[in-house]
Amino acid sequence: MSRGGKIFLWVAGLLVVLGLAVVVCVALLFASLGEGEPDVRDNSVLVLKVEGALPDYVPEDPFASRFLGRDDGSLVRLLSEIRKAKADKRIGAILLEIDMTVIGWGKAEEIRDTLADFRSTGKPVYAYMEYGTNKEYYLATACDRIYVAPIGDLFIVGLAADVMSLGGSLDKLGVKPDFYQIGKYKTAPEQYTRKEMSEASREVINSILDEFFARYVSTIAAARKKSEADVRTLIDSAPLGAWEAKQAGLIDDAKYRDEVEDELKKRLGYKDDKLRKVKASDYRRVRPESVGLGEGERIALVFASGPIGGGSSNDGSAFSSQSTGSDTVVKALNDARDDKTVKAIVLRVDSPGGTSYASDVIWHAVEKAKAQKPVVVSMSDVAASGGYYISATASKIVAQPSTITGSIGVYAGKPVLKGFYDWIGVNNEYVLRGKQAGMFRETEPFNADERAKFEAMLKSFYYDDFLPKVAKGRGRDVEYIDSIAQGRVWTGTQAKERGLVDEFGGLDKAVEIAKGLANIPADKGVRRVVFPAPRTFLQQWLGGGDENAASVKAREQRAAVESALPEDMRRALRYLSILENMKRGETMAMLPFDLRIK
Repeated sequence: MSRGGKIFLWVAGLLVVLGLAVVVCVALLFASLGEGEPDVRDNSVLVLKVEGALPDYVPEDPFASRFLGRDDGSLVRLLSEIRKAKADKRIGAILLEIDMTVIGWGKAEEIRDTLADFRSTGKPVYAYMEYGTNKEYYLATACDRIYVAPIGDLFIVGLAADVMSLGGSLDKLGVKPDFYQIGKYKTAPEQYTRKEMSEASREVINSILDEFFARYVSTIAAARKKSEADVRTLIDSAPLGAWEAKQAGLIDDAKYRDEVEDELKKRLGYKDDKLRKVKASDYRRVRPESVGLGEGERIALVFASGPIGGGSSNDGSAFSSQSTGSDTVVKALNDARDDKTVKAIVLRVDSPGGTSYASDVIWHAVEKAKAQKPVVVSMSDVAASGGYYISATASKIVAQPSTITGSIGVYAGKPVLKGFYDWIGVNNEYVLRGKQAGMFRETEPFNADERAKFEAMLKSFYYDDFLPKVAKGRGRDVEYIDSIAQGRVWTGTQAKERGLVDEFGGLDKAVEIAKGLANIPADKGVRRVVFPAPRTFLQQWLGGGDENAASVKAREQRAAVESALPEDMRRALRYLSILENMKRGETMAMLPFDLRIK
């Protein structure tokens, strides 16, 4: 056979294989989409699992979930199942399986609120854990009864705030950060310049920790009918084994999972029948409309999750972390604004901030949307700095008491790498044209003229843009906003006291407020519609939407490498990536520290 014939056969065979793969994928997709609603019998128990990160929203993709094992669990999905179960007369109770979580305290409060709303119907919620730390137990206290496996433990040892400093590491590498910040408490550069927290950072963190711990103690005391002094004593004596926790009254019993199911059978009046359980993966196929929900006027939901930057958002559906892209969010806001069937917009923010440029573009889109219809912001775990910037002009701002917000301030600078280059034997020279062309040289700190220009740029953004826009949005004068700004991080409670937040609550509360502002009658339902419309895994992989397949593949590869690293190393790499952005001269409106309270 000729060389050309062999090439033809090889190409033809490859095309046949690819064609068959596409046919199989399409067949599997239609098979997964063709499933109808599950058979839910009367007096069934909905089994829900709470674990992992629970991002606010991940697009549902039956194909990727069923055939690729992708976890598309999200907070919105969990809360939706609870709301449906509340309205579904066939569901008699919820069994909440609580595993290790990495959610923030704002999300934890939102889950507790939704469980309390479910329990208002008289239907019980039973919690089961094999073991748990502070947050898992906090979630469990929202339930009627708490069970821990007999071998299990409760590590309710109190709250600890963890702040990482890289100053010592950068010193050893010969890297000298050259930063400028505006705001006494905008201490983000300290992550790179110091080896320990400053007094300003310590003041803010202690304030947040005091409030969180007081709420944690009072919540447990109320749920378990104990005095706050007793709860503090029990925390100081933790960790506690399951039997010790039962004796102390922190849980109802130490039982295995099958024994908890037996308890539910008694509670629901079963005779000798097997407990009728419904898995969350099946119950998600129950349409809200079939239980009287999700009908009525349309309210748009737009999600801004993760650090804010330019370009497209990453919704986390491609096995990587979420980010807020200004192009995606602006288009979503504009489309929702121009859609005459949409009566109001809820912007859900879960972001520590990002670049000032991208934040301002989103702020402008919110401002324009608000001119035509109500825009309500729902703050999740964190909506700070740039995350607060994009929220400030909304018609109303809703947050949880434990939401981290505020941080109105900016910083910028560059890493000076001369010491590092000398260490590794690299010589870096510049040939310049223009007086300021060398402003962002990697090997030299700012000179006096460059520093003056640079600081003036930051001051202009803070005093001419950030403060006035927050003041206008909140109906306050600039001087007052400046007095509570200064980069200071506030809890939701503290922010509401200072006029930065209007109401306490979660996404459901924000939707209700948006409904009222849109003059939709209280007795009428609403339909929540996500903008932009979610893309399936196949659309992303084959280049559908606003990203090509190569971009998705590259992001997956980066995420795979990062996920193999220890968490502390991943945090350090995130800090270093911010340094890389600032080498381009970007002004950062971000939290002054990566705060973890566990």
